[in-house]
Parts: sequence; C-alpha cells; structure tokens
Amino acid sequence: MDKTHKTDRRTRYTRQAIKDILLDELKESDADVVHVSGTAEQWSKITVTEICKKAEMNRGTFYLHYYDIDDVLNDILEDFLSDTSSVLDHVLCPYKLNCTYPFCEKIRSSSHYQILFFDDITSSRILEKLADLGKEDFITRLMKNSLLTFEQAEAVFYFQMNGCLAITRI
Repeated sequence: MDKTHKTDRRTRYTRQAIKDILLDELKESDADVVHVSGTAEQWSKITVTEICKKAEMNRGTFYLHYYDIDDVLNDILEDFLSDTSSVLDHVLCPYKLNCTYPFCEKIRSSSHYQILFFDDITSSRILEKLADLGKEDFITRLMKNSLLTFEQAEAVFYFQMNGCLAITRI
C-alpha cells in the first residue's frame, strides 16, 4: 500500500479507526481463547469482514487504505516502533552509570499495544521488525566493543529481544 497516499484528516481518522478496532479484536479474542502453553494465536481469528462491521464501513473503504489485515498490523507495528530505533544505542550503555533498555520499558509501559505481545504471530512480527530496524547496527557495535563473533552477537540481540517479550507475557 502506498503510504504516501493522501493523509487528510478523514484518511488519518479512518486508518486509526481500523488499527484501533484490530487491537480491540485482539483483546476480545484474547479473553475468549484458552491459552495453551501460556500463549494464544488470536491473530488468525480476525477477519476483514469483522473489522469492517465494527468500524461500520464497507470492505471497499478498508481496501482503499490497506491491502489486508497483515498490512494493518504492519502499520500498527510501525506506529509502536517509530521511536524505538534508538533502543540499540542504550544496549551497550557506553558512558552511562545506570543502563536501561528502552525497548523493554516501552513494551511494559504501552498498555494500548500490549496485546500484540501475547499473540505468537504478532510478537514474532515485532521481532522481525526490530531486526529490520537495527539488528545489523547492534551486531556491528557489539562485535566492535567485545570479542564476540557475528553468531554470538546475533544470539545476544535475539536473546535480549525475546527476553523483553517473555517478561511482558508474565
């Protein structure tokens, strides 16, 4: 979908309504699903038809703004991660006495988006997005500041991201 598509107030409102309804659907599905091994996959139960019904719009309006539900999720993840790319700057914590991990903190403090972390499909998509945003930079910097190999630095990256997601699920 062309994200440069005109973004007048009505367009922004419609896109936000679709995203909010998708998040609400995840929350409703989460309440209805029996969790197995601590996680559920409510993502696969959400349909464009249901979103359109709740938004009181026709499918044409939905498809004017998004290709499919995955496209809506990508937009939500971009919103959530828009100011998270600097998280990797804090991981190595040079020149800081008390280091923090903003990504972990952001997960904990973003109640509007927390439902995304309880679904196996959406949480794995978040990890993919994070990897796209900064894995290469993180690994390069970690290798430069340590004796780790590429494979070890990559393992540290995924360990940290998965750890943040696992802690959120508790």
